[in-house]
Amino acid sequence: MNNPIVREFPPPTRLLTSAFAELQIARSDDDEARQALGDLSALARPWDPASCPPTLREELWIWLDRVVGWINHEYAWHHDRVIPACWPAHPHIVHDVAVIACLRYAAGHALTADPLEDWHRYALPAFFDRMTARLGGSPCPPGEHKPWPARGRFSDYESEGALRRRMDTYAKDTGRRGNTNPPPPARNGRAALTAVGRADPPDGR
Repeated sequence: MNNPIVREFPPPTRLLTSAFAELQIARSDDDEARQALGDLSALARPWDPASCPPTLREELWIWLDRVVGWINHEYAWHHDRVIPACWPAHPHIVHDVAVIACLRYAAGHALTADPLEDWHRYALPAFFDRMTARLGGSPCPPGEHKPWPARGRFSDYESEGALRRRMDTYAKDTGRRGNTNPPPPARNGRAALTAVGRADPPDGR
């Protein structure tokens, strides 16, 4: 069909399909199959990109890029409801896109229309509302990415002085001695996988 009335939702890649299948098994009542998966808390969750190891995350970005193009073509009408082409440089959009894509994938495989109705009625409009609000009503124009307005505030948050002041406040609360070196995160289970698969910070943000 050269000119379909509606376009098909982009199917996930092979590795993503396998990841979704494993999660489906993890939710099943098949104890033997569940045990074969190992530590269920360590399974990658495509709706949380940082939980995916690099090989899977590479395919996740490809799939999400296709989903964004699909959403823009099928659902965006007004210019302020279009996901900008520079969306990977907006972490707040990346987090939401991953969730909205996985919800749509699940809804498309449901045996009733109810999940897809919920996606249309609640999930997608809420996504557009959050995106518009976080962009401050001033989205990046076509072919251009605006600098991150909060960069200065974030740099101040991560400064050594600000960190020391926060650690002193925590110490006063617990009665312990202040320490500017926070304890490292856990290195087992899901925490370890997250550390390995943490998404790289976007360039040009």
